[in-house]
Amino acid sequence: MALLVAGIDEVGRGCIAGPVIAAAVIFAPGQDTGGFDDSKRLSPQRRLALAGQIRSASLAWAVGRAEVAEIDRLNILQATHLAMCRAVAALPIPPDWVKVDGNRYPPLDFPGEAIVGGDASVAEIGAASILAKVFRDREMQVLDRLCPGYALGVHKGYPTRLHVDRLASLGASICHRRSFAPVRDAIGRGPAS
Repeated sequence: MALLVAGIDEVGRGCIAGPVIAAAVIFAPGQDTGGFDDSKRLSPQRRLALAGQIRSASLAWAVGRAEVAEIDRLNILQATHLAMCRAVAALPIPPDWVKVDGNRYPPLDFPGEAIVGGDASVAEIGAASILAKVFRDREMQVLDRLCPGYALGVHKGYPTRLHVDRLASLGASICHRRSFAPVRDAIGRGPAS
């Protein structure tokens, strides 16, 4: 009997604003899964198109998240693992085996393995990478309206020059991770006058 393999990946770990989002995807055993690659290698339009295909063609998919407060309380690694566990828990069918992108396996109740570079070599992980990126990018558009002035919809919460400059002039918002150095520095300085 073929195993049901879930692939998991996350997006937003290196950001200084917004949640970390993880996705889990299961394809039917033997399913043709060509075209699902690391989300960072794809254009936004291609990711959107593939995300729709993944949602309709997969046997199961789910998204999990860890919020800014959880990231600040736990640390980014533990919050990432929490988001991954939530994604797997939300799957409508349980996997037999889990493949996770990275070098650490989260505390899941399922056997599996961590695969460095898995988002580019394992179809299920590549598909999860695409779903997580599409969901998080949409989330950052919402947060851009909730926390205006930081251009969150442009840089998606990563510490770009634009973001760090806005942080320096506006101070930190409720969307920012206070445990991350650029945000702590901005809080210490306060808004520029």
